[in-house]
Amino acid sequence: MPYGMYISAEGAQAQQQRLEVIANNMANMETVGFKRDIPVFQARFAQAIQQQSDYPHSGTQNDVGGGVKIAEVETDWNSKSVRQTDIPTDFTVNGEGYFQVQHPDGNVYLTRAGNFTIDANGRLVTQDDMAVLDADGNEIFIDNTRRWEVYPGGNIAQDGDWTAIGLAKPQSDGDLVKMGNNLFRPLAPVTPVADEQRDVRQGYLEESGVNPTREMMSMIETTRAYEANTRMIQHQDNMISGLVNRLLSTRS
Repeated sequence: MPYGMYISAEGAQAQQQRLEVIANNMANMETVGFKRDIPVFQARFAQAIQQQSDYPHSGTQNDVGGGVKIAEVETDWNSKSVRQTDIPTDFTVNGEGYFQVQHPDGNVYLTRAGNFTIDANGRLVTQDDMAVLDADGNEIFIDNTRRWEVYPGGNIAQDGDWTAIGLAKPQSDGDLVKMGNNLFRPLAPVTPVADEQRDVRQGYLEESGVNPTREMMSMIETTRAYEANTRMIQHQDNMISGLVNRLLSTRS
């Protein structure tokens, strides 16, 4: 493959991957607690260096580079907004920390999506039927036929009993791995949120971190970059075809 066509093909592939990430962000514009993804581009080595037939900074023609690639997809942890719903089972963490929920497989995950509900057994659960845990790691039960409320410190009060909602935070957001649209698996031990930092608001939800206008602009930009790379491939293919035809005509 001609070198220019190779670079254009790599560029088109990188833009296609970026487009897939943007499309997933836009598909989750209404997903509670969703964190948008950001593709990170990185310059590629020339093909010869990747095949280990040359080495970086060799001073040869292979130092011109091999286009770009997506090195990784990062999560934007800072994008967040809160919406008032006035629904008693809607909670949001105002500050640091995540709700702790238990998957049916027994694993404990973290989430910022507080659109909970109360099941037939009185358990406080997520939309995916995962139990919301208290500060001691136990399931939370609420008698929905009686009055109950949540205080700002994340304590559920009912009939004189207090239950602290389990809030935890990782050492770093980089320790979290997405397990779906708004569920995260910690790679390292998490720590409980200190009492003075606990702040849970009832009747509010953390919305998706996706800005529709920003994502649409990124999609347009990516689409144009993809089209530019594919046009370069076509131009180079036409040049090669023209050159071959000239050689054949001169020999004939």
